[in-house]
Amino acid sequence: METMTSRERIQAALNLKKSDRVAIQDAPWSTTISRWHEEGLPADQTPESYFSYEFSGFGFDNSFQMPEAILEETDDYKIVRNSNGAISKNWKTKTSTPGYEKFTITDRKSWENYKPRLQWNDTRVNWARDLPRHKSEREKGKFVNFGAAVGYDRTQGICGSEQLLMAMIDDPNWVRDMFATVAQLTIEGLEEMLGRGFEFDGVWLYDDMGYRNASLFSPQAYRELSFPYHKKLCDFCHARGMKVILHSCGNVMQLVPMLIEAGFDCLQPLEVKAGMDIFKLKQNYGNQLALMGGIDVRKMADPNPAVIEEEIKTKFETAMADGGYIYHSDHSVPDNVSFNQYKNVIRLVHKYGRFL
Repeated sequence: METMTSRERIQAALNLKKSDRVAIQDAPWSTTISRWHEEGLPADQTPESYFSYEFSGFGFDNSFQMPEAILEETDDYKIVRNSNGAISKNWKTKTSTPGYEKFTITDRKSWENYKPRLQWNDTRVNWARDLPRHKSEREKGKFVNFGAAVGYDRTQGICGSEQLLMAMIDDPNWVRDMFATVAQLTIEGLEEMLGRGFEFDGVWLYDDMGYRNASLFSPQAYRELSFPYHKKLCDFCHARGMKVILHSCGNVMQLVPMLIEAGFDCLQPLEVKAGMDIFKLKQNYGNQLALMGGIDVRKMADPNPAVIEEEIKTKFETAMADGGYIYHSDHSVPDNVSFNQYKNVIRLVHKYGRFL
């Protein structure tokens, strides 16, 4: 089979077809990248350029666009107020999920006050920077995607997970309004970018809905609250010829049939430590849903290289069958994975990722 461009390779996978080889994408932590630079990654290169990752994403500012500020800073951490008005503590020397301390949206009334800030305006895209970069990435043959956080994941960044989960029970109409507002802004942003020169090969939506062993809320809650807006977004994208990838961390196995019904074409990252099973996913849904990820980062860090080789060989044999698979770690690459270990990972991806 002739060598394909990244765009052709990924489009084939999203259409559940074979290509020349498995497409490659990943997400190392910032502290991982710093380590790799110390261990041999050239100073003038990123993991994207060195390992030839194949996606190139563009999006827009979907925040309340409030002034950002550093409220406190030490050698170890920063406490910041972000563009949603939320206050969080971020470690400076290690990568972790920010610890949120306060949210601007504390109830339905405060939501109504700030909701008008989630309307489209031209300042949400850096047109002068992103349009030329987008053109350059397309010329390289990259798969250029639109990306945005939506649904539960986007909204918990506005009002906090605890409050949002409670509201899903106590005030579902408020949750519907938040999800609908975010979905509408996403559609308007995508439509505006398409109308002003961006060409997207697909769409990558981010909506973390899983925890260890189960989803953060019930399948019934997904059906009633998230599903309508996921379907609206997928329908909009499909009408414009774009496939849709869903990023959802944690265990979302119970939601998969509804994710397919909503219109998602691919599921990522298939987090092993949360209980996502790539073998069951391929067996049960491989003729309806492309898969991306599922390679256990804990095995990447194992000092015995045979461990990660067996992981990649075994999973590729199943996931690649008849096409429909894209390589990615099962979440993101942590800083306990050395540069040499990761170079071996990509070597193995090329070794076992070719279609015969």
